[in-house]
Amino acid sequence: TSFHPTSLIGSPLSVCMATEFPLRFATLGRRCFASAAMTKRVGVVGCGQMGTGIAIVAARNAGLEVLALDKFAPSLERSGQFVRDWASKEVKKGRMTEADSASFVGRIRYGNLDDQVAMKDVAMLDFVIEAVSEDLEAKRAVFKSVLDAGLPSRSILATNTSSISITKLSAGLERPERFIGMHFMNPVPVMPLVEVIRGLRTDEDTHVQTLALCIAMGKETSTSEDRPGFIANRILMPYINEAIFALQEGVATADDIDRCLKLGTGVPMGPLTLADFIGLDTCLSIMKVLHQDLGDSKYRPAPLLVNYVEAGWLGKKTKRGFYSY
Repeated sequence: TSFHPTSLIGSPLSVCMATEFPLRFATLGRRCFASAAMTKRVGVVGCGQMGTGIAIVAARNAGLEVLALDKFAPSLERSGQFVRDWASKEVKKGRMTEADSASFVGRIRYGNLDDQVAMKDVAMLDFVIEAVSEDLEAKRAVFKSVLDAGLPSRSILATNTSSISITKLSAGLERPERFIGMHFMNPVPVMPLVEVIRGLRTDEDTHVQTLALCIAMGKETSTSEDRPGFIANRILMPYINEAIFALQEGVATADDIDRCLKLGTGVPMGPLTLADFIGLDTCLSIMKVLHQDLGDSKYRPAPLLVNYVEAGWLGKKTKRGFYSY
């Protein structure tokens, strides 16, 4: 179908142009309209909880064709089942019809990173979002795979990193100006924000097209410069880490710490519950990045956090963290 800018009048995109870009409305407005039509096929690499959530909002909210890739067959199977179960729940809640559900599920296709036939479709993608584990080399291996598979030079490559430098991740890429950070919040279908991070060499067109994709996915955005932890984790993780120090030092029980912060400050869950939900290994990884890159002892990971991760008590996903599940 053809696209015409007037079809977006009154849409979230037009609201974005009038609020997020007021000083550059005339220039960026036209580019946002164009960007909304440019992205039609999205790739998501990494079919864990985050990658599956990203695939859902891309296919459901933005109506895009999605190619979901992973190197592990069980991950692909679990992701596909989660998508079908999620769609079934949406139908039962009256948010989707059976026809809508079938169409939505059909827009997400799965492929193995080691399957040369599946990887041929990478050459047709407009935008790829990497969502593998928070490890520099693992992410770089994904970038190499999709670029070797023929990702077009015009396409944007994004990372869902929550803490690793975008500039560092883009080092060695042929087109670092087409690389950007998109930090989705968990659970992706529920949380309304995407933190967008520009690397030192990310160009304005890439930034604008990324904002347009976020809006098409039904998300609000905040843009951060490429600094350790960006916005969210620069503030959130030291808060969680200090709560763990308080538990370690016997200031209060886990229940009392969480109750105090939840009822005393109005947050939806206490810091230790939140840490269990995020994953204690993820919390530790981010604190290590903050400590190493900022060089300030206030970012030193709590020894108790290190102990729990070494014991394999990673939170809700392992059924044991600061609480049992």
